[in-house]
Formats: sequence, structure tokens, C-alpha cells
Amino acid sequence: MVDSRRSRDGEVEELMLNAELRNELEPFYDESISRIDVRHWPLALENEFLASMLAWEQAPVLPIYRWFEPELRPPRPGVLNDECLHEILWDVIQKLYEKRIVLDFTDHLSDRELYCLIYRDILPSREKKIESARNYLHWDCAGASGDPEVWLRYYATEEERDAWAETYHLALPESSEPPFPRQLPREL
Repeated sequence: MVDSRRSRDGEVEELMLNAELRNELEPFYDESISRIDVRHWPLALENEFLASMLAWEQAPVLPIYRWFEPELRPPRPGVLNDECLHEILWDVIQKLYEKRIVLDFTDHLSDRELYCLIYRDILPSREKKIESARNYLHWDCAGASGDPEVWLRYYATEEERDAWAETYHLALPESSEPPFPRQLPREL
């Protein structure tokens, strides 16, 4: 037999939480919240959404190296030989993953190029640090230069390449296998 009192108590708790979340979000209210129609969502899902919005609004914006205790300050790339650089690179990749930072599209970069990208672009980048077991920050290592050629050459599917060519009316680079395949930690 289902305990209807427990069910009602759970509903009341969800309603109270909903009111609390909406109250806390009031100072941040803008069209981004009103664009999502939550009227047909289960209350628990709506509360999860509101809690994620509140976490986003309250998250501090910090350079990624400051997400770590102590700060993640690996050696400058120029002082490392290739063997040391490889070991430190994988240590840094693992530490980034522990903070739920996933590096995407890295197989076109040598270890040194990837390390330099992390050192120069990722670690000093100011990002919202959201403490959530469900959120990942994905870093597009192919788009770091702003040039779509890397993505088109190494990562885009044939359909994506065709759509890009049709949209921009430009010649496509030859499709190639990335020269440095690696197995990086992925989002779970």
C-alpha cells in the first residue's frame, strides 16, 4: 500500500523548495528564465532547472587555474623537455577532468601544442565555477584559433562538411585523420 501522507509531504516539500528557489532567483529574473515553459514539467524537474539557474547566477567567475587548491600553475612549456612535458600534460589533463573540464578535439595537436594551449589559453581563462556533479565545461581545442579549417579537416562528418560548404560557399580542406590520437577523459 502506498503511503499517501508521505506522498503529500514530498509534494509539499517540492512546493516549498520551488517557492524558495523562485524567491532567490527574483533578483536575476530576465527573459532567459521566462523563455523556458516549465508549466508541464514535473515539479522536481522544474526545481532542478531553477536550482541550476541559481547556481549559474551565483557562481564566481575565476581564472581556471584558481579553481584548484593550491592553484594549478604548471611549469612554462619552454622549460620542459618532451618527456617531462608529456608526464605533466597528462597530470594537468587529469586535474582538469577532476574539476569537470573536458578537452574536446585535441588529436590534431602534438603534446607540446596541447600543453601550450592549456597553459596559455585554458588555465588563465575566466569561467564560471559551478559546483555541480552534472555539469561539465567543454573546451573546444579545434576552435581555439577561430579558424574552422581544423574542425573541417579532422573532426567534421561528411554531412557537416557538406552543410558548411553549402552555407559558406568556400572550398573545403581535404579530410584527414588527426596525427596525434589520444584517449582523454570524457563526460560521464
